[in-house]
Amino acid sequence: MSAIIGTWNLENFCRPLPAGSPPNPNKCAAKDQATYDAKVEALAGVITEIAPDLLGVQEVGSQEALDDLVAKLPGTWHTALSDHPDPRGIRVGVISRWPLTNIQQRTAFPAHLKAVQVEDENIPNSETGEMGRGALAVTVEPTPGHTLVVAVCHLKSKLLTFPGNQHATHDEGLRARYAAYALFRRGAEAVTMRDLADQLLQGDGTNRDVIVLGDLNDGWQAATTQILYGPPGSQMGTGGFEHPDQGDAKRLWNLAPKILEQGGFSRIFEGQHELIDHILISHALLAKFQEVSTGLDKLPTVTEAHPAAPHDKPSDHSPVVAKFNL
Repeated sequence: MSAIIGTWNLENFCRPLPAGSPPNPNKCAAKDQATYDAKVEALAGVITEIAPDLLGVQEVGSQEALDDLVAKLPGTWHTALSDHPDPRGIRVGVISRWPLTNIQQRTAFPAHLKAVQVEDENIPNSETGEMGRGALAVTVEPTPGHTLVVAVCHLKSKLLTFPGNQHATHDEGLRARYAAYALFRRGAEAVTMRDLADQLLQGDGTNRDVIVLGDLNDGWQAATTQILYGPPGSQMGTGGFEHPDQGDAKRLWNLAPKILEQGGFSRIFEGQHELIDHILISHALLAKFQEVSTGLDKLPTVTEAHPAAPHDKPSDHSPVVAKFNL
């Protein structure tokens, strides 16, 4: 049976604030009901077209928003949402045609990894020992008796937020520090996801179907992304790919090279095409993998100064979807 698994950053998918609520630029909220309704329709249209069996989603504001979305989709859907949003209220989730079991939440850094600095030291809570947006793992049965475990994450953005919720600064020392803080956190979050992957793989990735997907906020060869791969070597497009070894049981393979072969990308930043949304699979799924692609041909360009897509676009990210013979 062919199954489609994907990941999509829905970009600020939040209901509008209740009538009479004061504006709050620090919280995710749709501009108004009409804007929100249009976004729900646009998102549902894309998801219906790509027809996933399971889709990991990022930047969801609430269970109610996720319910609004699946209500517009044909068929029956099951959902799960992280209990750990970031300060803006956005979090990761899953929508699936298959029932979801063994739902796991993950926020804390693994043992031995100390807290990292995320703000200047004169700002409260300048260090943290947990992910900014909690991760989620679910188990499904594509066919009776055959389990698939999927983990979803949204790592720290490369878009910098300075004190006062500002996205721009003329203080180059401040810019450099906050770029380092973002890298500290993204690296620690990647370690946390690798620790979760180890738990899901159980050292038996040659037999266990495991997928880790999400917005990793960096390219497939970035140091933070490579943390998720496990033992080095053997990625697609490298000399080691055709040579099995003892590390295969613990590795994850990124499908990014297959996307890049097609000229695919998942975001346009400062006019440059980027692939920062990824699907990583265990060794057992390599033989079952059929194809992978990005789902939107036209994306708006975002910048540091203007990090959001226009209101008439479903998202500033493209979905990334892969087909497997499950």
